[in-house]
Amino acid sequence: MVQLTMDLIAKNAGHKNPSEEDFGQYVQRLTHLNLSDKNIDSIGELSFCKNLRVLYLYDNQINQIQHLDFASNITHLYLQNNRISTIENLSSLKKLEKLYLGGNYITVVEGLDKLGELRELHIESQHLPLGEKLLFDPVSLNSLAKSLSVLNISNNNIDELEELAVLENLSYLKAVDNRLQHMKDLKVVLKKWTKLRRLDLTGNPICQKPNYKDRIIIQSLTLADFVTPCFKVPLHPSRSVKEETDSLDLAHKQKGEGKPLPRISERGSQMKTRVCFSNNFLLVMLVIACLK
Repeated sequence: MVQLTMDLIAKNAGHKNPSEEDFGQYVQRLTHLNLSDKNIDSIGELSFCKNLRVLYLYDNQINQIQHLDFASNITHLYLQNNRISTIENLSSLKKLEKLYLGGNYITVVEGLDKLGELRELHIESQHLPLGEKLLFDPVSLNSLAKSLSVLNISNNNIDELEELAVLENLSYLKAVDNRLQHMKDLKVVLKKWTKLRRLDLTGNPICQKPNYKDRIIIQSLTLADFVTPCFKVPLHPSRSVKEETDSLDLAHKQKGEGKPLPRISERGSQMKTRVCFSNNFLLVMLVIACLK
């Protein structure tokens, strides 16, 4: 097997003698390092790479996250498809923004309580013991409550989302191919995720429920408060559920301009944007009006 060391970096960079002065200057300037698919099984001493920002180590045989104390400037860490079973030794990565851990052997999402800048966590498709689901450590979740905006937990046997409600700034949740099946399990989180713009539940049992998308829209505070110009619910009576996309993309055109979207209650001259509704969406709004 192969250990990630300065010698390996030198070999990858084409340097025959890693002690040469030009190589020392090279590794100090290094900001991106791609050592994916190199059959690496462990991470060695890399203290000279102090300016490293992006580290690609996916598709290897790494079984432990270690020796990354030097990497205080890393913002992106790619560790997909290794043999990692525990999230650990990341407390020094104060600037880490994106962490990719999909396709490993992790059973508990933990060890993230020092990563106050983490915006994206991708932890899909873990190799879990038969019949078990991916678990979440409350301490780590609370630490990520204000920073995390993108979470990918697809294919992890997850049957409820209530514990994730603390992620108050979540804007995109990808939970494809899990075991979510009851609308009541989504009700709590949909009301608390006030910044949610995109939700992908493809392959969950709940997708087979009649009008499940309409019901999700009703429950979501994001959609109850705002109407997207020309927004159409991706649901057509002549198509089967499988033919429909199960991703609700709620991003709006005016976000980049910092302008709020028009409310349904605004009239005439206050409405600067023509709002186009599909028949299904009009039906949903009528239901909301009757509930008031």
